[in-house]
Amino acid sequence: MPSLLLEVFKNRLSSIAEEMGIALQRTSFSPNIKERKDLSCAVFDREGRLVAQAEHIPVHLGSMAMAVREAISSVRMEEGDMVLLNDPYRGGTHLPDLTLVAPVFYRGELRFYVANRAHHADIGGMSSGSMPLSDSLFQEGLVIPPVKLVEKGSVREDILSLILSNVRTPEERRGDLNAQVMANRVGIKRMVELIEQYGDRTDALCEELLSYSELLMRRVLAKLPDGRTDFEDFIEDDGYGRKDIAIRVNVEIEGDRVRVDFSESDPQTEGPMNAVRAITLSATYYVFRCLLPEDAPTNEGCFRPVEVVTRKGTILDAEFPSAVAGGNVETSQRVVDVLLGALSKLLPDYIPSASQGTMNNITVGGKDPKTGRRFTYYETLGGGMGAWAEGDGESAVHSHMTNTMNTPVEAIEHSYPFLVREYSVRRGSGGGGFRRGGDGMVREIEFLTDVEVTLLSERRRIPPYGLFGGQPGEVGRNVVVRGGREELMPGKFSVRLKKGDRLRVETPGGGGYA
Repeated sequence: MPSLLLEVFKNRLSSIAEEMGIALQRTSFSPNIKERKDLSCAVFDREGRLVAQAEHIPVHLGSMAMAVREAISSVRMEEGDMVLLNDPYRGGTHLPDLTLVAPVFYRGELRFYVANRAHHADIGGMSSGSMPLSDSLFQEGLVIPPVKLVEKGSVREDILSLILSNVRTPEERRGDLNAQVMANRVGIKRMVELIEQYGDRTDALCEELLSYSELLMRRVLAKLPDGRTDFEDFIEDDGYGRKDIAIRVNVEIEGDRVRVDFSESDPQTEGPMNAVRAITLSATYYVFRCLLPEDAPTNEGCFRPVEVVTRKGTILDAEFPSAVAGGNVETSQRVVDVLLGALSKLLPDYIPSASQGTMNNITVGGKDPKTGRRFTYYETLGGGMGAWAEGDGESAVHSHMTNTMNTPVEAIEHSYPFLVREYSVRRGSGGGGFRRGGDGMVREIEFLTDVEVTLLSERRRIPPYGLFGGQPGEVGRNVVVRGGREELMPGKFSVRLKKGDRLRVETPGGGGYA
């Protein structure tokens, strides 16, 4: 057990990240951040090691340390500076996720960094919402290398102007970037107060936290039987005709360490389903963090005993400038599925069946007839969670690599020229078994103006697996209604729709458990 002092310190650190998130959410402009909480905040030591995080989005948090280290190595940060980046090949995830890093100085000495990452509903590119059916990173939006957005406490208007000139919704982007700046200022203020309280013990307590988390992870791994286990699952298609793209994992447990090898996964692909290594690390860390007690501190120490092997040029370690918009949101989910499938052979009473395995990414853009302004809407939809030995799966919720909220119907209809025709649980879509998989959900939207719609989704052909005889969950369905006629759409598509047309998304159910 940790000392009382360490337990209090742990909670103080994590509460700072949580408060940063609250500030970011409350001051943001876009429904995607304000309503859905598509954001993450964390605290890092002077070397860029994760020391605390909020309970935000796993796919953001597991990879954020790479972005922080890239910012540290690329830009000399002084007091009052903040560095912005989104380049997936330099620690980012996909281009709409903008990361802002700020140093924390105390009496002229660099002590920590605070950082936040937020998904912007547009960052340019070939389609509204910057989640296109792309074959190159350059089609996906503005690529931002590490650059000072804030210098000596003031926002650099030249950098801000450059960004706003490349997006469809500049005022919303300005508001969300200002919210990210304010969130970091909250973090800096609270970290200075923490240093003042704990004084010379601050760094030592951080080291103790890292070591404690490492100890907890080693204890969990040591309880697992030594040996190898493997699993494979598939990305259904890349949107460009290539199907059944294999993700393969080999997990080797030896004592209190684990080696997770993805090197036999298929080569990278033409479409936007490629994941950079940061995403693969993030998904792997998420799975192993789930094995720890709920109150264990989440920091870099957790992952010291976890070795992750990838091979350059594969779908899980793509090379620049491969398209990656869907790797962050879809391929990351399949990494979780294959890892849980492998671990289910070692922990059959603990590991759940596959959850929906997709985020059902919807992006819509157009011009609001009431205001004359352009808008971009982005949302991910929940689905069914997998069942496990002790219970049924939850229904109509986000799972695994996403941890966002939904956008309420009232917020959608207030912010966009949309009419939500249906928002319901997709009854009976969960897989059967002694424990049933959770049900998916249905979202049907009627558009009150002409729009451009892009949808990236998975599990439309290959269902979420059940375990030990449990039935798979139902696959999802994407339907466009034009002129009163329903048209079944593929998992990934981009289409222009007219006023009065509708989009209906039925999300997958979770796998059952026998």
